[in-house]
Amino acid sequence: MFTETSLFSKEATTTATSAYSPGSGETAIIKQITVCNHESTDQTFGIWLDGDGSTYNDNSVRFEDVAISANTTVIIDTYWIMNNASGNIAIKADANSKITISADGAVLT
Repeated sequence: MFTETSLFSKEATTTATSAYSPGSGETAIIKQITVCNHESTDQTFGIWLDGDGSTYNDNSVRFEDVAISANTTVIIDTYWIMNNASGNIAIKADANSKITISADGAVLT
């Protein structure tokens, strides 16, 4: 079964933390990432994709220390496939609770 869905929507913290991991036997396709800075000051964010674990470093980084202006939303088109229940997308910001990061896509079961 192929189901289009919102995969996650979370406020980022100052530590890279898992925001999404596919379920066992599932394949997720991440088609779009939305980053919303709901603060009145500029911020930065980071996103990591570790397809088979939870190591957030230079090998798994997709976006690191990306500046986003105050009160701005950025949409990033992607085509990331995740098919390992041990894999993770992690998110981080330079300040707690200032940025919300969401992902939309599809899940195949």
